[in-house]
Amino acid sequence: MASRSVAVLGASGYAGAEIARLLAHHPALRLRVAAAGASAGQTLGTVHPQLTGLPGADLVLCRADAAPLGEVDVVFLALPAGQSAAVVERLDAEQAVVDLGADHRLGDAAAWDSYYAHATTADGSPARHAGQWLYGLPELPGTRDALPAARRVANPGCFPTAVVLGLAPLLAAGLVEPDDVVVVAATGTSGAGRSPSVDLLASEVAGSARAYRVGGHQHTPEIEQALAGVAGSPVTVSFTSVLAPMPRGILATSTARMVDGVDAATVHDALRAAYAGEAFVHVLPPGQWPASGSTTGSNAVHLQATVDPHAGRVIVVAALDNLVKGAAGQAVQNANLMLGLAETAGLAGGGVAP
Repeated sequence: MASRSVAVLGASGYAGAEIARLLAHHPALRLRVAAAGASAGQTLGTVHPQLTGLPGADLVLCRADAAPLGEVDVVFLALPAGQSAAVVERLDAEQAVVDLGADHRLGDAAAWDSYYAHATTADGSPARHAGQWLYGLPELPGTRDALPAARRVANPGCFPTAVVLGLAPLLAAGLVEPDDVVVVAATGTSGAGRSPSVDLLASEVAGSARAYRVGGHQHTPEIEQALAGVAGSPVTVSFTSVLAPMPRGILATSTARMVDGVDAATVHDALRAAYAGEAFVHVLPPGQWPASGSTTGSNAVHLQATVDPHAGRVIVVAALDNLVKGAAGQAVQNANLMLGLAETAGLAGGGVAP
């Protein structure tokens, strides 16, 4: 199998490191360029010691603005919100690009400018909406078929991946109402990135859980947009994120008002039918509930659902590794489909536990 050359921008971060780890075992993709900011000049293995001994660990990180991007076939952008669009201007139209950042996920410019008002470009200027690309969640209806023709793909956020995969089949089947969706989702500290922060110090996180960005999380419009696409009507989501004392993982609990006549077997069957044959989305047997640790290191999503007849709501719980299916693994999955490779190439479906 002929190999394709790859560049990763943002290689000093957690998602960038995870892409490098996955590519080290990929049969057809080879990491050739790794770029970062303050870490430029160091080797990838020095910045990420877990990569020591793997292919690519000896690559010297270059600055993003000096990266020889014209020499590669595939570019992964693992950059902060607002910084991908400028890089794309330097790329050939035929190069495959997967943006793990938020620049190209939303179609609504006003929503992007509102929810990402904090985003800046690489030179510190305020960032603005850069346009919408194909939303790369392969398990959504129609997406897998569209990916081979796409050269620009927006990788979904980690929270939206968990929430959307859990609720999309139920909205598509008309089992829940679209105007009253409530989500509470816990994530590990790696979801906040690798930049130093007092809130992420071990002494602040250990033994504690706290809500953050309550009432205005930037992933809210992304979740609503993706769910509206399968529901065929607007979806209203109240989303609360929780920082949990673990390095990685997401556990998302989503509830929605159920329509009359829906029971636990109905919702469970709808999930099983939607994901039958999927390599990475697994609906657990009735009574078995997802745990974030069961998906650690894998590109898997674990789902379970039931109903609360007292409250008249459906409850869906989803677990995934925020750095794999929530970021790097999904990016590789998208690249595989864009390039006509096996969708599962380089990706593990099983987790590592304990």
